Amino acid sequence: MRVVFMGTPEFSVVALQALIEAGHEIACVYSQPPRPAKRGQKERPSPVHTAAEAAGISVRTPLNFKDAADRDAFTALRAEVAVVVAYGLILPQAILDAPERGCLNIHASLLPRWRGAAPIHRAIEAGDAETGVGIMQMEAGLDTGAVLLEERLSIGETETTGDLHDRLADCGGRLICAALARLDALKAEPQAADGITYAHKIDKGETRIQWDQPAATIKRRINAFSPFPGAWFEIGGERVKALRAGLVDTTSGSPGEVLDDRLTVACGDGAVQLLDVQQAGKKPASAHAFLRGTPIPPGTVLD
Repeated sequence: MRVVFMGTPEFSVVALQALIEAGHEIACVYSQPPRPAKRGQKERPSPVHTAAEAAGISVRTPLNFKDAADRDAFTALRAEVAVVVAYGLILPQAILDAPERGCLNIHASLLPRWRGAAPIHRAIEAGDAETGVGIMQMEAGLDTGAVLLEERLSIGETETTGDLHDRLADCGGRLICAALARLDALKAEPQAADGITYAHKIDKGETRIQWDQPAATIKRRINAFSPFPGAWFEIGGERVKALRAGLVDTTSGSPGEVLDDRLTVACGDGAVQLLDVQQAGKKPASAHAFLRGTPIPPGTVLD
């Protein structure tokens, strides 16, 4: 098919590459404009932008589609279908209507659960046993369109957003190719009217670990916020990110108290074992490696 691809982050790159490998004609790629990088504030193109240029595909980066010239340029591509994956813009009706077969979205949840910006994070944070990818027909509402194809994935006990992100990206690439291969045969299933939840963007105010909360809540939040933005605590005035955690069945210790030499920490109810951590300015490390360089004796209370 003749496809317009619209995406921005690393998650979207997998689908773009899958479409190229499947032999689809990518008429153009749309992505968010280059943004200043953290170091030096030099503008850096998005991962999708970079991948498209490496493949010799033209890239457009409009701020929005309010300008009639941008809408006309999109329509002039005469695409059969647009594939949208974490693009970062709400598409106006004129864009949704332009491709002959409409716009298809790769969404990283089992709709209608976790519509919105952070479906992977929120699924782990909520303790969901499974999630998945849906290929959705786009319409004007936020993730409200009918679902054409869906694949379910279980969520591991200590799986992080980073882990699940990669599995879902691979699944999305496979699924969009499968959907385009038999688009005429697929039946669009309207989303259920109940079970709707919204995956709101992660606020940095959520990320500090509150050790007086139940261990299950803390464990899920640590894994959900890893690797970014990262749940964190302080020790000796230094901020440390907790990147992976598991549950420990114990009733001993006060909230925040380190219970052993394996970085098991008491919570308001139960305890968590911190499996991977990251000190400021350093690479992620296992708890074992971290404790070799930064001993934390049992009885220490983390802030």
